[in-house]
Amino acid sequence: MGLASRQLDALDDLTRYCAESLPGSSIYALLHRERDALFADEMFADLYCERGRNSVPPSVLAAVMVLQKLEGGSDRDAVERFQYDARWRFAAGVGGYDCSRWDTFSHTVLVNFRAKLAKSDRPRRVFEAALEAAREAGLVGVRRVLDSTPLYDAVATMDTITLIRSAVRGLLKVAGLADEAVAAQLRAAMSSGDDYALAAKPSIDWEDETARVELIDSRARDGYALLAVLDGLKLEGALDEAAQLLAQVLGQDLEQTEDGVFRIARRVAPDRIISAVDPEARHGHKTAERGFDGYKGHIAMDPDSEIITDTKATAGNVGDGEVAPDLLDDLVAAAGSDAGHGDAEKQAFGDNAYGTADNQEFLEENGIKSGFKTQAPTAQGGRFSKDDFDIDLEADTVTCPNGVTVVIKRRPGGDGEAEFGAACVGCPLFDLCTTSKRGRTIKIHKREAALSKARSRQKAAEWVAQYRANRPKVERKLAHLMRRRHGGRRARVRGRAKVDADFNLLAAATNLARLAVLGLHRARGRWAATTA
Repeated sequence: MGLASRQLDALDDLTRYCAESLPGSSIYALLHRERDALFADEMFADLYCERGRNSVPPSVLAAVMVLQKLEGGSDRDAVERFQYDARWRFAAGVGGYDCSRWDTFSHTVLVNFRAKLAKSDRPRRVFEAALEAAREAGLVGVRRVLDSTPLYDAVATMDTITLIRSAVRGLLKVAGLADEAVAAQLRAAMSSGDDYALAAKPSIDWEDETARVELIDSRARDGYALLAVLDGLKLEGALDEAAQLLAQVLGQDLEQTEDGVFRIARRVAPDRIISAVDPEARHGHKTAERGFDGYKGHIAMDPDSEIITDTKATAGNVGDGEVAPDLLDDLVAAAGSDAGHGDAEKQAFGDNAYGTADNQEFLEENGIKSGFKTQAPTAQGGRFSKDDFDIDLEADTVTCPNGVTVVIKRRPGGDGEAEFGAACVGCPLFDLCTTSKRGRTIKIHKREAALSKARSRQKAAEWVAQYRANRPKVERKLAHLMRRRHGGRRARVRGRAKVDADFNLLAAATNLARLAVLGLHRARGRWAATTA
């Protein structure tokens, strides 16, 4: 492991010029001043062996990766900026070209460094170092705001025929590397005449429906024939993964008609794979009208200092509310007096996506005041909503606005329904309640008490004021994260684990930029902030 110089020449022109011209609140000044304290070379010692040629100092690489995330660009762009931009060299602590042997390095060094981090026991150590400094400086309290943003996939979404051919081609390739005898059996089992050598679609008359049907059927039969050959064999590693991918791709989009022909099913599978190149990516919706392909980046943020306290990347179809407990794990473990915040009350804010019954109970069980907004019931045409009915959970009854009371019919899982049925016939309020000839039905959640309590709580003026004062801040923070399309909104890598690590590094860089503005510095061996 190479070590960065800690005794730069005070007369170095580049260092002196940047120190005099750059504001102290810039990310360049912070990294130059505190880089060694934030992520010293020794912090990455477990990534290197004791023998061999000295590497580029890991603290230099960490600084370059932070600046790369803030300013966007590829690894080649980052290395070029390090080589020619005086601010980057100043931040990395290498000084002018007469002071360091690290004038430049290959972009593959960054690739290898990230790979080592990903395989280590602490893949998030850059983020953790910045967050720990913020905590010690008293910048992280016991309140959180949660939200998510789409992360567009780095690959193209595939249609059904491209998915099937890609999965077959991948299986044949892996089988050829693992076992030539099995690979030969697989190729002998196919009957379509397609050698699957090219990624391009077969050349057919795409306006001819019969030709399209024959293409789908023949490639589907190839896929099932390959799975039949592998059935009963003990598969391991990449071969097993490739077989599972093919099986899932065939099962999600196809159905067999009565005449035995495989056709594209007129449905969308709940967890549909959209790319054989990146099988973990999914189609998601940020709103009902706005869809995307790829992943979601979730964050938790302190609303006072605007420091990101946790991140997580999930598939695009994962609901925001499902991630809330993971993002709040540090708040669950924290006492109210942590970080010098005295008896401050733990609190979490989030929009309707987070206000589920499970999350409301989770917050209450862990002593966290709920700022999660629970969706209020609505009804079409301005008719009576669920809130206009009197729900008595102790008696397990529901009373309508006309005074009719019915018993809730519970299902085995705990959910239930209150069916008014015949009582709606001749009711003077019928037109204000429903248009159904069967009468009005009120659905009761198995955790209806938690939802009802949340809706009642969020009507208070104090709750509304706190929500409006804190919730919008996370939108601005997400805008900071996504301002660069490459490496921000558009993922640079494939696979959830890599996307998660990249998104976490982006959050670390954004935190460091925020800490620079807040005046983070070392004072008497501890972290402190000028603006706290």
